[in-house]
Amino acid sequence: MITLIDTHIHFDDDRFDHDRDTVYASAAAAGVHSLIIPAVTKSRWPKVFELCKNFERVFPSAGLHPVYVDQHNESDLAALDIALKEEKCIAVGECGLDGFIKESHYERQRFFFEQQLVIAGNHKLPTIVHARNAVQDVIQSIKAFGSTTTGVIHSYNGSYEQAKQLIDLGYLLSFGGAITYDRATRLRKLVKQLPIESIMLETDAPDQPGSAHRGERNEPAFLIEVLETVAAIKHIKPQTLAEHNNSNAIRLFNLPSGRLIKPNADD
Repeated sequence: MITLIDTHIHFDDDRFDHDRDTVYASAAAAGVHSLIIPAVTKSRWPKVFELCKNFERVFPSAGLHPVYVDQHNESDLAALDIALKEEKCIAVGECGLDGFIKESHYERQRFFFEQQLVIAGNHKLPTIVHARNAVQDVIQSIKAFGSTTTGVIHSYNGSYEQAKQLIDLGYLLSFGGAITYDRATRLRKLVKQLPIESIMLETDAPDQPGSAHRGERNEPAFLIEVLETVAAIKHIKPQTLAEHNNSNAIRLFNLPSGRLIKPNADD
């Protein structure tokens, strides 16, 4: 049986509150046995940490998301530093820049992102980066403030040239439901060109459902459809892609592989 790590899911989202156990069980039954949860505001950190204690093979990351920059205080950065010391976080994030809402205090976004890059470097942790309509600015900030960090650009949608720059900086690129749509020709061409060692898979659930679940709440079980789509694009077996996704995630996030279900293990 194929076994997968969902490298980016907001399992703490309130839309899962009424059936979180069922969603988790359905994911495991589909082969998605491990989840990485990036928290987006200080107020969400406690819920993420609690979920990761209550569910097996669920791992926390703590960060300050650019979309919620109006909710962040500079004191949250000191709180993040403390949280990373006290909790078993595998990364810093979700952090980054959002050019889609550029009018919303873009320089303030940049300040929080670059400070989180510094914090990640101090803790020797990777970053989980949001880069909507802001890939080049993200690259510039990483070069200026993140020389000691690695990480992943989640839901990547930049150019091939930018992808090469990020890979050279030690970053991976992750892809989710968007690639399952037939109209995603540019994204599919990009994924076909990228080395498998630089790719990870995600759902970003409950958002960004794939084409088979358009208009529905996204779930980690649906990651199998992303896997099958990317495997077909790259002309490899889904099992091979799954193994690379998992090994890439284990390496980047320093995951305790002993807690992960091994490929082909009995469910």
